[in-house]
Amino acid sequence: MKKSKWGILFISPYIIVYLLFTALPIVISLYKSLFVNYWKGLEEVGPFFCGLENYVTLLTDKSIYTYLGNTAIMWILGFVPQLVLSITLAAWFSDHRLGLRGIQFFKTVIYFPNLIIAASFASLFFSFFADCGPVNALLMELEIIDEPFQFFSNTWSTRALVAFMNCTMWFGNTTLLLLAGMLGIDKSLKEAAEVDGASTWQVFTRITLPLIRPILLYVIITSLIGGIQMFDVPQILTKGTGDPNRSTMTVLMYMNKHMFSKNYGVSGALSFILFIVTAVLSIIVFSLNSKTEEGRGVR
Repeated sequence: MKKSKWGILFISPYIIVYLLFTALPIVISLYKSLFVNYWKGLEEVGPFFCGLENYVTLLTDKSIYTYLGNTAIMWILGFVPQLVLSITLAAWFSDHRLGLRGIQFFKTVIYFPNLIIAASFASLFFSFFADCGPVNALLMELEIIDEPFQFFSNTWSTRALVAFMNCTMWFGNTTLLLLAGMLGIDKSLKEAAEVDGASTWQVFTRITLPLIRPILLYVIITSLIGGIQMFDVPQILTKGTGDPNRSTMTVLMYMNKHMFSKNYGVSGALSFILFIVTAVLSIIVFSLNSKTEEGRGVR
């Protein structure tokens, strides 16, 4: 009984923080989403109870689906290269046969971009890829282009820059997580497979990947949540406009506009919709992983 009391005492700070900063905001958002409450000039309208009217307004608005598509495209463009690069680097660093030196230094270097505030990172890239920035100057100096390329006036170049920045900021964190998982694999398993004639690719696909599956699942879920919450990089890079042609406007940027216009009911409904979408996608990923593991068990 005493042990259980000490356990509750030790986890109570986490529970308190979770209730105050996660559970309570969700409940407040759900409550506000059921009311019409906004400002018309200097006059506040509401709050008036409207039930699910805010949800109907959002779900019948075609814009939200466009912004969801923008968010998904930029997340995929950033996450797929990030995952491939992180798995490759983690495999190299964990392979004792390569005898790589300075691994600690490289781990520090690749994690460093994760420590930079996204706002600073986006401002830096905005300067680099501006019409009169160093990237255009270099391309013109090498005679690759004759005149400055307008990176921020083209849909796919702007999306690619957002994806590239997210990939650069987070691939170091992903690499270290996967590296920790690979270093935890018993070397004797790989050595036994090599003795039996397994190739490097077979060892990687048949031993390494299955054993780091829980970490891969964690990486996918956290990246998915981060992708849905994508805000700071496109917000600063496009100065909050989501241009060109709203092609980089994310769902969170859309919600932010409602917050600044003090349309609390719609923004609360949108935040709760995002919560549901995140939960559903996470459940789908977990279920797919469970089915894969069951299939392997049956064989």
